[in-house]
Amino acid sequence: MKKKLLALILAGAMALSLAACGGSQEEAPAESGEETPAEESSSGETYTVGICQLVTHEALDAATQGFQDALKEELGDAVTFDFQNAANDPATCATIANGFVSAGVDLILANATPALQAAVAATADIPILGTSVTEYGVALGIDGFTGTVGTNVSGTSDLAPLDQQAAMIQEWFPDAKTVGLLYCSAEANSQYQVDTVQAALEALGYTCTQYPFSDSNDIAAVTQNAVSNSEIIYIPTDNTAASNTGVVDNICRPAGIPVFAGEEGIAKGCGVATLSISYYDLGVATGKMAAKILTGESNVSEMPIEYAPQFTKKYNADICADLGITPPEGYEAIA
Repeated sequence: MKKKLLALILAGAMALSLAACGGSQEEAPAESGEETPAEESSSGETYTVGICQLVTHEALDAATQGFQDALKEELGDAVTFDFQNAANDPATCATIANGFVSAGVDLILANATPALQAAVAATADIPILGTSVTEYGVALGIDGFTGTVGTNVSGTSDLAPLDQQAAMIQEWFPDAKTVGLLYCSAEANSQYQVDTVQAALEALGYTCTQYPFSDSNDIAAVTQNAVSNSEIIYIPTDNTAASNTGVVDNICRPAGIPVFAGEEGIAKGCGVATLSISYYDLGVATGKMAAKILTGESNVSEMPIEYAPQFTKKYNADICADLGITPPEGYEAIA
């Protein structure tokens, strides 16, 4: 009887042991299933992009819009934007950039040179893309710049072929002698452009004088001085000038002085002609760069600065008509 009882006890113990083993084998799929939400969370990652735009004017607005459209097309609702405008104040750019760093945004778009400089001063870690920046070596103080910044900075350039802009002036006014170069002295890339254009114009036989203004407060007085001493005015891709084209036009047009501009927005406001890029397309290119950085496809430190693929000769029909100027062949009217 005792032997039978002992056998029953042993059999029960073996059954319990087998049941326990069976239970542990069934738990493995459950552990595998617990990993699925983590994978879904990774694929559904979201991004916040801070946009610091120096000032409101047609060119910068178009670049920002192109950037947002391209990034939305690439990432859809996974990306949100914190857009802030600095009202043409570099100190405000710094405040905005520092705010983006404190908020921990995933990427900063710096639209225009002062915005780029502020973002670079604010962080060495968050990826920064510039746009509407003419020359990154000048903007960031890089000697012998070769096209890749090599840090957390890359972006797109709005640099037009400045020698061709000088040649455009000769095409329109081959008999003119004096050209006034009007620009904001606070914008490093404006200085770079007028220096380059001046050298090209002087090689073509023109006498050039630079007329720098410090900000919007003295642009009228400086423009009047330039008009009094010049047959032609040239304005580079200058943000302060772009925000004050009405002031320039109100002085130059009544005086019969034609203005040639570095970009279409300025030409639309006060110029007769330009050799310009599409700032919207430039923003689109920047947005595509941002998508690659955010998704990990590209490392910002290895991305070279991208340049506009094409330039278009355009003229301002209304101002040309007012000044009695017939555009040369090959120019497209500004819409």
